[in-house]
Amino acid sequence: MASIEFSSADRADIDRAIRSAEELDRFEFSVYVGDTEGDVRTAARRLHAALVAPARSVLVLVDPSRRAVEIVTGDHARTKLTDDECERAVALMAPDLADGKVAAGLVKGIEKLGLLGRD
Repeated sequence: MASIEFSSADRADIDRAIRSAEELDRFEFSVYVGDTEGDVRTAARRLHAALVAPARSVLVLVDPSRRAVEIVTGDHARTKLTDDECERAVALMAPDLADGKVAAGLVKGIEKLGLLGRD
């Protein structure tokens, strides 16, 4: 599958959603969109572990070619964001992702995670 190319407006929308979520819950959000090799969950965990502050981080991975989404939370982030809450964020993203609107799906999911993770 061809790689996803975001417009400047898409990137700005995703950046705004990340900043807003980080202000709400004080976690660090990262996004990966692209192809993964092997097990998608394992790839997401590997990327998450390589972040600067994995315990306080939330990684949202979208592999469009495999139609897969993974959210990995660090130990501290997991105290506020349960698996069920992450699944709700993925469910919110799913319609946009299915329609090829990856940026819109990411924005909705990140905004939801920010709201769910706030104090």
